[in-house]
Amino acid sequence: MDPDAVAKAFVEHYYSTFDANRAGLANLYQEGSMLTFEGQKIQGSQSIVAKLTSLPFQQCKHNITTVDCQPSGSGGMLVFVSGNLQLAGEQHALKFSQVFSY
Repeated sequence: MDPDAVAKAFVEHYYSTFDANRAGLANLYQEGSMLTFEGQKIQGSQSIVAKLTSLPFQQCKHNITTVDCQPSGSGGMLVFVSGNLQLAGEQHALKFSQVFSY
């Protein structure tokens, strides 16, 4: 199995779900999962989804620029994603980056 293809498929699924139905991300997190968002640490599937669904915008579109992955050393992978986030009604996109570990 090609790690780059797995990472790309995961990223496409994650952000298409985020853009269409943030609550649908719950099954991608576990109780041991942690999201760090602007310095705030949020742990557990339900808490993470509560944070993501409480963000102050209803509609958005992620445009992915890069997906870089590498083995984590413990049999998993680290995936670094960067791109632009276009919010509904906004003229300029926001830059974003996110790291996944699994």
